[in-house]
Amino acid sequence: MWTLCIVTLVVVVSFLHWVYYWRNPRCNGKLPPGSMGFPILGETLQFFATNTTHDVSPFVKDRVKRYGPIFRTSLVGRPVVVSADPDLNYFVFQQEGHLFQSWYPDTFTEIFGRQNVGSLHGFMYKYLKHMVMNLFGPTSLQKMLPEVEKTAFKRLKQWSCRDMIEVKDETASMIFHLTARKLISYDSVKSPENLRANFVAFIQGLISFPLDIPGTAYHKCLLGRKNAMKMLKKLLQERRMNPRKQQSDFYDYVLEELKKEGTILTEPIALDLMFVLLFASYETTSLALTLAMKFLSDHPLELQRLTEEHEAILRQRKEADSGLTWKEYKSMTYTFQFINETVRLANIVPGIFRKALRDIRFKGYTIPEGWGVMVCPPAVHLNPSTYHNPLSFNPSRWEGIEVNGASKKFMAFGGGMRFCVGTDFTKVQMAVFLHCLVTKYSWEVIRGGNTVRTPGLQFPDGFHIRMRDKNDEMAA
Repeated sequence: MWTLCIVTLVVVVSFLHWVYYWRNPRCNGKLPPGSMGFPILGETLQFFATNTTHDVSPFVKDRVKRYGPIFRTSLVGRPVVVSADPDLNYFVFQQEGHLFQSWYPDTFTEIFGRQNVGSLHGFMYKYLKHMVMNLFGPTSLQKMLPEVEKTAFKRLKQWSCRDMIEVKDETASMIFHLTARKLISYDSVKSPENLRANFVAFIQGLISFPLDIPGTAYHKCLLGRKNAMKMLKKLLQERRMNPRKQQSDFYDYVLEELKKEGTILTEPIALDLMFVLLFASYETTSLALTLAMKFLSDHPLELQRLTEEHEAILRQRKEADSGLTWKEYKSMTYTFQFINETVRLANIVPGIFRKALRDIRFKGYTIPEGWGVMVCPPAVHLNPSTYHNPLSFNPSRWEGIEVNGASKKFMAFGGGMRFCVGTDFTKVQMAVFLHCLVTKYSWEVIRGGNTVRTPGLQFPDGFHIRMRDKNDEMAA
């Protein structure tokens, strides 16, 4: 009996001791204020809670009010310092590879692959970044411009012949078709397998509670990734068996790299890279385009101003039917202001994660070695001290401001050495689509358009519109 009591006492004391150190982590300095939440679970449930506004999530906003712009928490079992402080955010990006390195919670790594580009560092990351720049760099984008315009016009024409379309799904389909063709020459019409369907399943559970049980969104996400990776590997093997005489897509480039003597590229890394590129290049852009159309629907004066800029481009052409030129694209001053304002409010990426490589002292606080750091772009983009009426849609606030990268005030595409290499590709797709849209078509909202964040941006009821060709309307 006494033995049982002693064992029970030891277990209880050990448990209480463990809970105490969980809630009060050891630190060679002063930790940022905050709460570690429940053991193991931390504050994960609060982090994933639904937010129905464009404002900073209640998870971050409430803690900033309570603790200040730098606070600690625990997410999916890992201690994390959350930064809504512009100075710390900028410091983290500038010290990439020295004091911090790219890091995401284990659940994210499981989703994107252990050797995905976000988990690689140093020379390997620079090597892969150089590979991607060959695809999405300015020279390649100039060559792609006619194809992007042709794709946009083709899809818009199809949409105008239907009674109703759901914007998010249709723009995602359009961009996935374009990107997959550029990357792997994938044709969704001719292929017997639906590659995009696996990405849809993947995306639906991407930012969800990490519970890997059949029926959960997270489980479907992992299954979608697994099936997509099988298809990508099969396509790569088919290309290896039937090589092309000339390099025409990214797979050709990858195969050439894999053949080189002493190459550091491996097939698993190449496939993970392909998966991330397909996901990042179409999902984020389709969300931004859907929100852009929502803003245009809600702000007729902005629609008028955007239309005037693009109709002026058409009037200045020597040949009315000639396609967009790179010079015309670069002249879209108001369009780029519109895009900046859209992605500022969209905040598609709710958090950017890094890991401290050693104890780091900043503004009187210590970030312990090994802790995660979550840079919070929404807290910067929606800060009333930085942006007047931050929740209002006002593209003119960008007038006279050149945005060529990240800054303390704007980090929609990341920052530092990991600034998104697909940024220019995203802007080209958005600008060209908007040009084709406002010069040739009109639309009316049928239903939907409301957004939620969990914490990623979603359109739970879709955004359904009816689109019509302006020429048909004038003839009627």
